Amino acid sequence: MTHAKPPETESANEALSETETGTLLAPGRAVELHLEVRFQDGFVALSTFDAEPIGCTIGDGTLTPAFESTLLGLAPGSETYVVAHGSELFSPYEDANIHWMERGDFPPDIEPAPGLVVAFETPGGHETSGVVLEVESDRVRVDFNHPFAGRSLTIRVRLLSVAESEPPLERAPET
Repeated sequence: MTHAKPPETESANEALSETETGTLLAPGRAVELHLEVRFQDGFVALSTFDAEPIGCTIGDGTLTPAFESTLLGLAPGSETYVVAHGSELFSPYEDANIHWMERGDFPPDIEPAPGLVVAFETPGGHETSGVVLEVESDRVRVDFNHPFAGRSLTIRVRLLSVAESEPPLERAPET
């Protein structure tokens, strides 16, 4: 995993000190940011730059701990690029997360096709998504890995604001 500086803000982080910018990003602090995730072929898989920014508190589970660790110490107004493998930041790719499902397990209004992302509810009531890989007459092969797992990524992050969280975040126990 490496950080690369965006050309237009080459020394933005180096030029800003905590006293000049207020609060630097740290665990338990509230943050608003824009995020763009690109695959190695340039495909933009996710971007909030033309939408509402992501608002969360570092450590609340919105972002993965590995991804959060790449952002700690950044100042409001800074922009950075992270070059990493999705398996390092989001979830390891595991062949065991690919399953054949009965076609009848799909909602009747959904016609499975390769590349289609489908939301499923687990037996425990949690929502998860899967990407259809292959369709046969009575069954469908679905990849339940995180969509960024197993991919080389370039992630652009622009930090809009950092503040103490109100009320202070109660951190989840480590598992």
